[in-house]
Amino acid sequence: MARNDDYILSFGSPADLTPEQVAQRDLHYVKYHFTLDGNDHVDDLGQSLSYEDFYRALAAGSVSKTSRVTTQEYVDYFESLLAEYNKDILHLAFSSGLSGSAESASIAAGQVTVKHPERKIYVVDSLAASSGYGLFVLTLADMRDEGASIDDLRDWAEQHKLELHHWFFSGDLTTYIRGGRVSKTAGFIGNVLGICPVLNVDYMGRLIPRAKVLSKKKAVKDLVGRMAEHARDGENYSGNVMISHSNCLEDAQAVEALIRERFPNVKNIIINMIGFTIGSHAGNGTVALFFWGDKRVD
Repeated sequence: MARNDDYILSFGSPADLTPEQVAQRDLHYVKYHFTLDGNDHVDDLGQSLSYEDFYRALAAGSVSKTSRVTTQEYVDYFESLLAEYNKDILHLAFSSGLSGSAESASIAAGQVTVKHPERKIYVVDSLAASSGYGLFVLTLADMRDEGASIDDLRDWAEQHKLELHHWFFSGDLTTYIRGGRVSKTAGFIGNVLGICPVLNVDYMGRLIPRAKVLSKKKAVKDLVGRMAEHARDGENYSGNVMISHSNCLEDAQAVEALIRERFPNVKNIIINMIGFTIGSHAGNGTVALFFWGDKRVD
């Protein structure tokens, strides 16, 4: 079937895709915002402020704070898409377990469709984050390019969103300590001993600690082991994989190498940087792995 051009496929910048991926796949995104040492910035996927400069600033002690996208911002965003393209819109929203932006998007969609009853504006809560969210967007883009309708896409996304897995480890607890998510004592001990917390996104889209692993090498193996346990068809997994990292490319590449060794049928492995929204809370040294698998139930 030919690509379906009847609608816009939209998402939020915390999907941690690159500007090139957005352009190549004909995607549209709403820009989140953050402050760095009190200065306002928009999350335009690393174009106006480089990720390298951002993480260098965090390592030097700078503080980054994020805020939800407001309902009015979503109204303005949806209105701008309708004005330019005059098409229906499917917006895949950032996890409601991590932000109130999905709620803002849903309220805005309702308001805009009152003014434009001839148009559909669907908002799907992805229950996903970072490049897992990005993998979700790219999967929907594949389906759109194969001819799926906006209703087919919305229904599929709602039915399968809990089959998207997110597994993270953090090799540097500095930002967690600074943000109060880890006590100074526990964080100091963890950094000295090389303890890497392993976390995942649960069935409600929340980030949940799952294990404490001694050393990044073991954390890499832990993430890939989780993939073997949960991926579709286990080690015969033949889908796409995304990996994101916060200024620690070598650690991400170590995960990639182990996946290629253990999953010979994997389709594509894409490595992207963790963007400003997630990076503001995780800081340097986080690696995240994303794949399609069994249903998240806890």
